[in-house]
Amino acid sequence: MDESEKRRAEQAAQVHSAPAHLTKKLNKILEGRIESDKELLEAMKTLSGFVKENSIRSRKNLRSEIEKRSLNLNEEFLDTFRNVKEQLDDISDIIGSMSDCSDNMLSRLNQVKLQTNELISKTNQLQNQKKNVETKLKLAEKFIQKFQLDIDEANYLVPKKDGSLHQEFFRALDKVRNIHENCKILLRTNQQTAGLEIMEQMAINQETAYERLYRWMQNECRLLCNDTVEINDFMSTAFFTLTQRPILYKYILDEYCNSRRNAIVKLFIDALTKGGPSGTPRPIELNSHDPIRYLGDMLAWIHQSTASENEFLRSLFRKFKDNSDLESTIKTSLGTILDGVCRALRVRIEQVLVSQHDTTLYKISNLIKFYDFTIRQKINESCELVQTLSDIYQLSYKMFLNSLNIHATRLLEKVEPPNFELLPSDEFRQTLSLIKEIFDSYSNSVVTVNTKKDDYIQILDCVVEPMVQMASLSAINLPAIDMAVYMINCIYSIHSMLSLYEYTDPKLEKLEAQIDAHLDTLSNEQGYFILSKTDLLDAYKIIQGHDKKARGPLVNVLGMDSNTLKSSMNKFDVYLSAPDNLIVPQFNLLLSSNIRTKLKQKSIRLVCDAYRLIYDAITDPENGYSNSASIMARSPDQILEFDLDCVP
Repeated sequence: MDESEKRRAEQAAQVHSAPAHLTKKLNKILEGRIESDKELLEAMKTLSGFVKENSIRSRKNLRSEIEKRSLNLNEEFLDTFRNVKEQLDDISDIIGSMSDCSDNMLSRLNQVKLQTNELISKTNQLQNQKKNVETKLKLAEKFIQKFQLDIDEANYLVPKKDGSLHQEFFRALDKVRNIHENCKILLRTNQQTAGLEIMEQMAINQETAYERLYRWMQNECRLLCNDTVEINDFMSTAFFTLTQRPILYKYILDEYCNSRRNAIVKLFIDALTKGGPSGTPRPIELNSHDPIRYLGDMLAWIHQSTASENEFLRSLFRKFKDNSDLESTIKTSLGTILDGVCRALRVRIEQVLVSQHDTTLYKISNLIKFYDFTIRQKINESCELVQTLSDIYQLSYKMFLNSLNIHATRLLEKVEPPNFELLPSDEFRQTLSLIKEIFDSYSNSVVTVNTKKDDYIQILDCVVEPMVQMASLSAINLPAIDMAVYMINCIYSIHSMLSLYEYTDPKLEKLEAQIDAHLDTLSNEQGYFILSKTDLLDAYKIIQGHDKKARGPLVNVLGMDSNTLKSSMNKFDVYLSAPDNLIVPQFNLLLSSNIRTKLKQKSIRLVCDAYRLIYDAITDPENGYSNSASIMARSPDQILEFDLDCVP
């Protein structure tokens, strides 16, 4: 009873709730967006493929139609998988057959493996032995390569039929030297016997190779007898290689120097006598009439040869990169090569020096000094050529100084009285020209400052003092004024010439002192001349010797009265108005206007000093002059200022 009632109640509830549930589904369907549901769209497309029309019948049969299509699809799927299964069964049968075959092969392989174990063991042993043998072979090859020469390398050390060396000679020789050095390593191991044998063999190879190299270099050096030589890289390398044997190296260097020495001597003689090819340039001895050019051409040829031989030597030594003695060796070798020309050069220069004198000798000495200085930079000081040039320079300079001394002696022997113009004589002016020409030639010389200064001092000592002595002897019989003017003119000529050159300051100072001494003489004479012409000389002498205590006032002395003094002062006033009218005639014969001006100033100061002495004496009350102001109208300072203003 109760259960039946419950069922009826549930059915009634379902009936009442059906419309609500359906409503929810409809709402859900309506609210949903079909275009966004891809699965629904695909399903609808599939339905549209087999539902032709939308009718009540088709809608009722839709479910059965769908189930029918699903059944057909499952049947097709089943048929397809049936074929697959059959094929898989066939594959399984094949795999089974293959498995049986592989098992059969594996069993057979195991049987064969058991049979070949012994063979494999022997093969492994043989392979290990082969590796050991190959290793020993490589070691033997390395040893032979390191400690033995191959056939080609041994042939490289053998000269060719024409006596030349192979291009690989030095590489093979380097290897022999390296093997010899490496044998020292063997001597420190258990292979001492092998090391000694190889070392002995390599030593023999080395000595043989160096002997062949020495002979080849000796022949090459003997062929270097032309004007220009070409030293290739092979020869330079050969020369450098010989440094490993110092004795052979020295012999080859001597051989080269002797060969080039003989060539230079021959070329020098040819240049002197034959000239160049086809007579160009001309033989140097054709210019023997011109000593400067003759000596210059010979020394220039030697200088050019020095530069050329220096380049040849540097080409020969170009492999000597880190040799500290290289420059010394080159200079010594260059000196040895050029020593051959010394005898011919010395003889010819000495012949030229004998016939020359004065300026020519000086130019020759400067020329020799220049080339001596230039060539000395490239060869050693101890070389014969440097010694020869130094000796010839000393000889030429000594002959030059002797020539100057002889010239100075002749000046003193040819003393003649001055002319009326009191000017230096012709011999005197010629000597000045000689000195000027000598000093001018120094502008083209290349000597050190100290050498130039010493030369100037020696030349001036040889000539200047004799010139001054000559002037003194010439004027010894002249009056004091004439002698002073003549000496000033002569000394001034020397001074004006020497002032053009440097390093003459000490001599100029001495000459200026001599001029001042003679100027003092002239100024005293000029002062006395003015005082005598104005009648003040007697008054000046009286005042100088007046003693007030013994002779009383100065006014009482004869000749010192007021009228006499006034007359003298009137003449002095005339002098002040025209001071140039009272000049010693010889005054105008002075060559230098500066000296004339200086003489005027000194003479004016002497006159003013005399005037001051007279002025002080007259204005002194103790001397009794009551009218001293009328006698001495001007003060000494006014007189001095007035006279100095008159001097231009």
